[in-house]
Amino acid sequence: MDAQLKEDLLRKDRQYVWHPFTQMKDYETQDHVLIERAEGMFLYDADGKAYYDTVSSWWSNVHGHGHPRIKEAIARQLEQTDHVMFSGLTHRPGIELAEKLVEIAPQGLHKVFYSDNGSTAVEVSLKMSFQYWQQIGRKRKTRFVFMDNSYHGDTIGAVSVGGVELYHALFKPMLFRAYRVPSPDARALGRERTPEREAALAADALEAVRALLSERADEIAGIIVEPMIQAAGGMVMYPAAYLAGLRELCAQYDVHLIADEVATGFGRTGTMFACEHAGISPDILCVSKGLTAGVMPLAATLCRDGIYEAFYDDYATQKTFFHGHSFTGNPVAASVALASLRVFEEERVLERAREASAALAEELRSIKVQPHVANVRQLGHIAAFDLYRDAASRTPFPPERRIGYQAYLAGLEHGLILRPLGDTLYYWLPLCVTKDQIRDIVARTVKVLRSLDRAN
Repeated sequence: MDAQLKEDLLRKDRQYVWHPFTQMKDYETQDHVLIERAEGMFLYDADGKAYYDTVSSWWSNVHGHGHPRIKEAIARQLEQTDHVMFSGLTHRPGIELAEKLVEIAPQGLHKVFYSDNGSTAVEVSLKMSFQYWQQIGRKRKTRFVFMDNSYHGDTIGAVSVGGVELYHALFKPMLFRAYRVPSPDARALGRERTPEREAALAADALEAVRALLSERADEIAGIIVEPMIQAAGGMVMYPAAYLAGLRELCAQYDVHLIADEVATGFGRTGTMFACEHAGISPDILCVSKGLTAGVMPLAATLCRDGIYEAFYDDYATQKTFFHGHSFTGNPVAASVALASLRVFEEERVLERAREASAALAEELRSIKVQPHVANVRQLGHIAAFDLYRDAASRTPFPPERRIGYQAYLAGLEHGLILRPLGDTLYYWLPLCVTKDQIRDIVARTVKVLRSLDRAN
């Protein structure tokens, strides 16, 4: 890019743009990285420097940037329709995608309600569950249960069932009341962490849910959970037995299990949906991000027939689900999602991804031995580790050091996008990543960690 154009764009960025989850004062004297193009695993800045997109452009990109079949699907659909409303009208991509989602989703989810992003998919699930209970005469069932560390989006309903104080505490006066239960976060075990202690911790967390439901199930509509990984809460990975236990408790106490797979869906954990690790099917499933391979905004909320049937009645009864979005079921986005799912099938994506995941597990050994690193964990193409001033005693760095942010800046120097969660660094790799690329990414990360060690 021309140097003058780059300078002008960055000046205008600072003048006009408010970036998400960003303290803009950090960029008073430095620039955002100006990305000019993307291809495969890489983002390229205005100077031509390449960066590994190790966080899949906020956990969304699945097959790599610029996949030819995805681009072809966009062009082909634009020759027919760009956007049409989805109330009173329908179209082929929306119909065929719904059919395909029902085919690949956990068993029993037969109805698909479209929206446009992960937060709205969650909002739909909460309103759907709430209205269901109202319409079958269980009017006391109005409350929801969520876990510590959970994150389900940034709209008000989603924040009401969010458990990350940093993101959510300020907005408490605006939120509806919900029940919080403990997270099965094994990091609390410190150096005493073993599979047995981790299982016991998860069992204790389940017992807290059981105690709450035994006392208040008559007023609880649903429990919302991020299957297997609490992502924004610090990449908390927990045993599949916990998820299976939640399914059993929800069935026992007649409460909806809502699985928020906005981040974990579409192969990221090694299976198409993270629920598969526990062999369970939720009552309601929320998906987005990887639904369109991370290329276009689209979301869907799937539910069981029994929930749908509570809304199916004569119009005069006013049981309609009065919810919708301008871009619900956008045909271009739906076409992209269909193309992505064909890539999964025809290019053996999950099979290849399992091989890459095994390579990632092997390479992570070189991170485990670095000073200041603890709690190295992995599931599929997701891996994370925490930075401590003293890893042995789990003594944290002083908050003012912003060590995670320092790692991010060092990562840029080494051609990596390492977006931290506090002092937690993580990978959320596209499924197209190769074994050689994994080795290179980890080797560069080790250089980042060593540079931090020298600075400390």
